[in-house]
Amino acid sequence: MTQNHVTGMEASAVSVLKRAVELDQSSRFQESLVCYQEGIQLLMDVLKAVKDDSKKVHYRAKIKGYMDRAEQIKVHVNQLKEDGKYHEQIRIAEDATGYSYEVLFKPYISSTLTEVWVEDPYIRHIHQGDSGQQTGALAEVKQSLQAQGVSLELQYSSTIHDREIRFDNGWIIKIGRGLDYFKKPKGRFSIGYCDYDLRQCQETSVDIFHTKHTKTL
Repeated sequence: MTQNHVTGMEASAVSVLKRAVELDQSSRFQESLVCYQEGIQLLMDVLKAVKDDSKKVHYRAKIKGYMDRAEQIKVHVNQLKEDGKYHEQIRIAEDATGYSYEVLFKPYISSTLTEVWVEDPYIRHIHQGDSGQQTGALAEVKQSLQAQGVSLELQYSSTIHDREIRFDNGWIIKIGRGLDYFKKPKGRFSIGYCDYDLRQCQETSVDIFHTKHTKTL
């Protein structure tokens, strides 16, 4: 492994761990855990590659410090979840980028997750048009998901007004604007048309809770 490659890995680790600390200090613990774990793995890869003993000591100390903090967060989060007091809030600013669905939901997806319930009174643009068009679009989504081993079940309500996403591993995510928090891209060839991490957002807030008892729709 070349020195440049090691330097690149170290720079990546520093960047990820800096983000972990920022999230940690903002009490966005579940997200910070994901970053700590990724950063620690990168540092471990650097440790394996370096030959200098003094550097090895340095990296081992860094890794231990971050691992200790990650463990403290796990204990704290688990206690909050056990007490039913877990709550964190993410504020998405007007025109902010970096808030794709993957970024938003990944920290709360685990191997125990088998079902997701989405309550949302609006679906962007489609709800304003022909109901047959909406039905056809949803049928296409259902068929596409089925091919990936995912079952989509739909229920309609004339009274629903809440926006809530519930995972059967206990996480509840409430987005002020629902899933429709992205701005329309300026064109098919503009940045953010395909990559939602680069898509500008509407201002909204995201509240995350945890409960030991999830309800079905």
